[in-house]
Amino acid sequence: MSAPHRIISIFSLTLSSAATNPKTFILFINRSSLFSSFDRALRFNSSVSNSPMLNQQEKAGKRDRVWKEKTKDGGPCSSTQAMPAPAEAIADRLSGLNIVENNGQTSVPVASIQLGSVPVASQVPVKSQKGIWKPKNYGTVSGPRAVEVETKQSLTAPEIQVQGAETASTNKSSVGLSKIFKGPLGADFNVDNFTYSLAQIRATFYPKFENEKSDHEVRTRMIEMVSQGLATVEVSLKHSGSLFMYAGHEGGAYAKNSFGNVYTAVGVFVLGRMFCEAWGTEARKKQAEFNAFLERNRMCISMELVTAVLGDHGQRPREDYVVVTAVTELGHGKPKFYPTPDIIAFCRKWRLPTNHVWLLSTRKSVTSFFAAYDALCEEGTATSVCKALDEVADISVPGSKDHIKVQGEILEGLVARIVSSESMKHMEKVLADFSPPPLDGVGLDFGPSLREICAANRSDEKQQIKALLQSVGPSFCPNYCDWFGDGNGDAQSRNADRSVLSKFLQAHPADFSTTKLQEMIRLMREKRYPAAFKCYYNFHKLDSLTNDNLYFKMVIHVHSDSAFRRYQKEMRHKSGLWPLYRGFFVDINLFKVNKEKASEISKGSNVQEKSSNGSCSTTTSGVDGLADEDANLMIKLKFLTYKLRTFLIRNGLSILFKEGPAAYKAYYLRQMKIWGTSAQKQRELSKMLDEWAAYIRRKYGNKQLSASIYLSEAEPFLEQYAKRSPENQVLIGAAGNFVRAEDFLAIIEGGRDEEGDLDVERDIAPSSPSRAVKDTVPKAEGLIVFFPGIPGCAKSALCKEILSAPDELGDDRPLNSLMGDLIKGKYWQKVAEERRKKPYAITLADKNAPNEEVWRQIEDMCRSTRASAVPVVPDSEGTNSNPFSLDALAVFMLRVLQRVNHPGNLDKASPNAGYVLLMFYNLYEGKDRQEFERELIERFGTLVKMPLLKTDRSPLPDPVKSILEEGLSLYRLHNKRHGRLDSSKGSYAKDWAKWEKQLREILFGNAEYLNSVQVPFDNAVKQVLEQLRTIAKGDYSVPSTEKRKLGTIVFAAVTLPVTEIRTLLNNLAMKNPKVEAFLKDKDMENCLKKAHLTLAHKRSHGVTAVASYGMYLQQEVPVDFTALLFSDKLAALEADPGSVDGEKITSRNEWPHVTLWTAEGVAAKEANALPQLFSEGKATRIEIDPPVIISGSLDFY
Repeated sequence: MSAPHRIISIFSLTLSSAATNPKTFILFINRSSLFSSFDRALRFNSSVSNSPMLNQQEKAGKRDRVWKEKTKDGGPCSSTQAMPAPAEAIADRLSGLNIVENNGQTSVPVASIQLGSVPVASQVPVKSQKGIWKPKNYGTVSGPRAVEVETKQSLTAPEIQVQGAETASTNKSSVGLSKIFKGPLGADFNVDNFTYSLAQIRATFYPKFENEKSDHEVRTRMIEMVSQGLATVEVSLKHSGSLFMYAGHEGGAYAKNSFGNVYTAVGVFVLGRMFCEAWGTEARKKQAEFNAFLERNRMCISMELVTAVLGDHGQRPREDYVVVTAVTELGHGKPKFYPTPDIIAFCRKWRLPTNHVWLLSTRKSVTSFFAAYDALCEEGTATSVCKALDEVADISVPGSKDHIKVQGEILEGLVARIVSSESMKHMEKVLADFSPPPLDGVGLDFGPSLREICAANRSDEKQQIKALLQSVGPSFCPNYCDWFGDGNGDAQSRNADRSVLSKFLQAHPADFSTTKLQEMIRLMREKRYPAAFKCYYNFHKLDSLTNDNLYFKMVIHVHSDSAFRRYQKEMRHKSGLWPLYRGFFVDINLFKVNKEKASEISKGSNVQEKSSNGSCSTTTSGVDGLADEDANLMIKLKFLTYKLRTFLIRNGLSILFKEGPAAYKAYYLRQMKIWGTSAQKQRELSKMLDEWAAYIRRKYGNKQLSASIYLSEAEPFLEQYAKRSPENQVLIGAAGNFVRAEDFLAIIEGGRDEEGDLDVERDIAPSSPSRAVKDTVPKAEGLIVFFPGIPGCAKSALCKEILSAPDELGDDRPLNSLMGDLIKGKYWQKVAEERRKKPYAITLADKNAPNEEVWRQIEDMCRSTRASAVPVVPDSEGTNSNPFSLDALAVFMLRVLQRVNHPGNLDKASPNAGYVLLMFYNLYEGKDRQEFERELIERFGTLVKMPLLKTDRSPLPDPVKSILEEGLSLYRLHNKRHGRLDSSKGSYAKDWAKWEKQLREILFGNAEYLNSVQVPFDNAVKQVLEQLRTIAKGDYSVPSTEKRKLGTIVFAAVTLPVTEIRTLLNNLAMKNPKVEAFLKDKDMENCLKKAHLTLAHKRSHGVTAVASYGMYLQQEVPVDFTALLFSDKLAALEADPGSVDGEKITSRNEWPHVTLWTAEGVAAKEANALPQLFSEGKATRIEIDPPVIISGSLDFY
């Protein structure tokens, strides 16, 4: 830990020793040494206190002397582990003391240069009373950098850490944790008024921002911003791998949600091998320098780890490699992410692999890019995509790893995001200053490869990890404590006590960074986001541990993307919130100090907070001058050739083997429907996937193929299928060059997937009935009407009204209702039995269906009995985390409390009626209204809304709102402690009784309001009946809550109004007998339904030719018609497109024309031959003089 620099010429250092009395050493220091810098924090080794002798060590080329204690034999210290210094020594805050840096590994001597590490110039900020300036060796974040200002009383995070370590035991020997602490670490730690917590982000990736706009709206906004000169669009390749983060050998190696496992061991090995390939014989030296650089500057690099040993994605890569995707300065506060030009410069300096990047700074290039993607989205491969983007982009920066050579042709996708309008200049400067580095290690032998090591160590996961780390070497990985802990057990099995998180939140924050992280975690816990906060031992700090000074690593694991969406909404209301990052790891220090130190820390924390509030920006994208919503605009664009492998084949395996081919077909058809796959591709893929299902079921029987090695079967099948025809080859994208993985696949014990990449994008909804992929609900099958609602939503009353309606649902199918409160046993099993007896009946499932478990049962019934399902939901605005508003909940509660003799005993006589409704309400927690409705529509294809509340109502009375919020808070406390235990039992029983009484008083006191804001029940029933009758007749079109899907583009054309074309032909016929004779027997009213002038076709002219018209999309184009040509089989108008905004629109066709008519069996493209036929005397040409102008819209088809 770095101590603050002060001008001083003498100090006394007292060392306690078990063998001797305390000794005082006097050390005189040159004034010139006062400004020498340190690259790491000062660390005090436990061996210092126990060694009887000191050794004077002279630094080369300097007179300054540093005292370092010897071991008994006079050699260097055998242990380099850190120990806390005596309190009085730290309190002096002395400078100029250079204590040998340690690396946290007991087995590595101080003179580690012999093992390949190299000395690195130490640096530390020079501190005065006015401020701190931190020298930076390399790289900047775009935009002005805030100067860190600190007053005399302010403490830096390293200083606080040193002070937290003051109480560490000076006589603690290096023994196992189990001998030092009884039970899990942190269990016996008590929080008092002098307890502080210090939290620092150790590794992280970009925040995950969810666009609230549709994909179409995001595209439109991106085009607008570039057109106005406000921003540039940056596009990068998405390599198919997993997230890997590295912060130095002490900072740690991390996967997306874990560390200390085979994922991170593979990542460290591959990154180490990248250094070998780049630096050759200098690799070991550069590895050590790179580690030191990351540690000294508190930085983290994030990479896409692409390997064949961690499970299959879209294609097994030909090589194992990483591509750097982010470089982050962690500092002691909010992370700062480098812009892409600086990432490239950083990587070229260290010879790290870079990604392929394109910059689009003009309206033409951006519109052409989106058009090119739309043209390639269903059949694009790495070669065709990169070629198209190279042609449309303003700047193309090829990656140092060629996707085609190292991974293959199957491309996962592209990522397009908004960056600064200055990015073009920034990139040009970086490319001029930093040339692509050489690869000095090509052809050298660096020992066994990753696949060879994994293949040779097949006994267990630990053996593979150890073999990988040993192969990396001590210069890059000098210790294994993150994987094997203190040597007495597995690091990941040594979880910290569960109370650590609460104690961290209760302790005083030692600095501003800790305050913000506490704020984030409190919010996520309060809102009950689907996330876990796992705390583990920090084995790098093992020798600094005491009962009053504890160190942990925290993993913030977000389980669902809904948490990011909900947190993003909170950030809009609370501008000071730090972002919620992907891949989020935090170092935590819990420690106790005396009263004086507590006062000093508090003053420093307040100064940091004021400084941060005054100077820190809340944006994270590096796009200056833009609103947050615009600055974070991003869109992911994936390719069908990748999705058919991962989503349709791999992710469909469990459905295929567990539920059968019919369910699998329903699954893949539904996925393609959601993606907006073209009808032609759906037909082609259906044929191929049906054949795949039959093939793999026949080969494996009932034993499911493992998803981690699915390509062992899928790739040979796809290769053979592609060979049958050129169309199949285009459908598959690429096949062949198969890599067998079974022999070297990494061992992942227990089948766990901590990183989450063996089943990417798990948020794909489960399988659904086959009817969900149809545009209308067919009548020739059964129907299940069910109610995802809450007691009091009037479902039973609605069912009675449906049954008593004169013509029911206007359908001849039998109609029956099953009331849940009257059925004994398992309700949904009973419904299934009734469905099997009468599969074509319409069933009213009169029971609340509040969760996905019930929805899956309904889906199963639909599949097994060939039925459709219709969810009927009360209409409500919802909240940020619940599809039902508090207004709706209040109405439901009042209705329940007004019941008498309810069959389910949930009425005014129920003592816990309020609690029951809160329980149902919380079953929906975690989804806002939009997510709730979207999921129901995606699963069932239909949604009926039952009107509930008037739109022009006055706000909910404060007493009603308060009693509901109080009840929800009480429910959370009860649920956390007792689960689903009845409210009349447990530690909150008296609170519940009091709340239930107050609830009744307040609701009945506001009954007039609650009754007045409801839509009359008769009107609600009428609207529901109308919707259900439409569905029962099969006339109902599936609503869409999905983001607009943009289908694949085949050609660009000017769409012309058919009526004006017909008018032109009629006028020509009136003037010319030949035209009249030709048209006499042609039914142009029926055969001419649409007309367009083709400008470019993907097959004939290429993708970029079609994409180049993107900037004129949907703009009006005048077209001059100059002649009519016709033969006995063809007719077309000769055309000449005009200009848009002064730009001439030119057709790529040799003869621009509008095809009017073809004889039966003649393709429209044959009209291109009419000029040749005319020259041969086989066609007639009628001049149009003067030309007739008809305008149309430029569109993609």
